[in-house]
Amino acid sequence: MWKVIYIAPSLHVANRLKELLTAEGLLVTDRPLSKSSENGPRELLVPQSEAAEAHEILNRALCSQAMKSRPRI
Repeated sequence: MWKVIYIAPSLHVANRLKELLTAEGLLVTDRPLSKSSENGPRELLVPQSEAAEAHEILNRALCSQAMKSRPRI
């Protein structure tokens, strides 16, 4: 059974995250949130047995990206 682990805001972001998860050895697929827009938001899905690991990988990647874009005080 596949489980939605993230909703990417665009096809570009979904593809980048799929590459990241695939490089870590996970099975990943995606589907459009709306049938009217292929480039709009997309659900990222992994097998349920890999969902926890996928969340950890995404959290690390997204948190490190957020830290890089934070303004310095």
